[in-house]
Amino acid sequence: MTIKRTTMLGLLLLFLIAILSACGNSNDEGAESSNEGSAAVSVSGSTSVGPLAEKIAENFKETSNVKVEINQIGSSAGITNAISGVSEIGMSSRDLKEEEKSSGLVETIIAYDGIVVVTHPSNKVKNLTMEQVKAVFTGEVTNWKELGGRDMEIVVVSREDGSGSRDAFQEIVGYSSGELVRSAIIASGNGNIKTTVATNKHAVGFISFEYIDSSISTIDINGVEATAENVLQQKYSLSRPFLFVHKEDRITNAGKQYIEYILSPDGQAIVAETGAIPIN
Repeated sequence: MTIKRTTMLGLLLLFLIAILSACGNSNDEGAESSNEGSAAVSVSGSTSVGPLAEKIAENFKETSNVKVEINQIGSSAGITNAISGVSEIGMSSRDLKEEEKSSGLVETIIAYDGIVVVTHPSNKVKNLTMEQVKAVFTGEVTNWKELGGRDMEIVVVSREDGSGSRDAFQEIVGYSSGELVRSAIIASGNGNIKTTVATNKHAVGFISFEYIDSSISTIDINGVEATAENVLQQKYSLSRPFLFVHKEDRITNAGKQYIEYILSPDGQAIVAETGAIPIN
């Protein structure tokens, strides 16, 4: 009896082990299946590129079930995050600096953008030369009367340090951060600049193309209107690329798929819809 009982207990123990093992495998398979459908890509950087990246991310998730987490913190911060590995992809609205290129970043142009000088809708000044724009932002010209407008003080509105829009604008116009007029209002993000200018008759600022609406008035540069066609034909000089940057050894398959989607015909159609300029 003792031998039979021991045998029975042994068989029962083996049976229980088999059941537990099967359950474990089933749970593992379920977890793997769940993980496959919940991949995430971390993206941070430019507030100019951000709205475009978010719109494309929404459509990308519908076809791939990949969640793209986007943090709009400025071009320089996004580039730094991509270098350090805090973010898988960095967004930049300016060209990379030499020291950033030397870090091993891979850059992908996803679109082009124009930067437009904007004023309050009531402002009569509709065209400026590049030299006049520089004179305004460096404080050499301080009254709209000097530019053919009303006799009233000019209030300059600029972006914060680290902004890709600010870096690109200053580089193209031809002045440094140290030359920016001391009285300038510093606004964080394109939306804040637009709101500030739209509510101040004295103000002048600069924003990305996709933020243009009827609440502000746009300024032609050297007689050339700020349009996508003029940017692509290199007639409008205030333009820059929208970049995604990443480290080759840190990019995931999901990250690669997201970039590929942006460059696809569907992705580039969304680029056009959001007011940015497609690369093809």
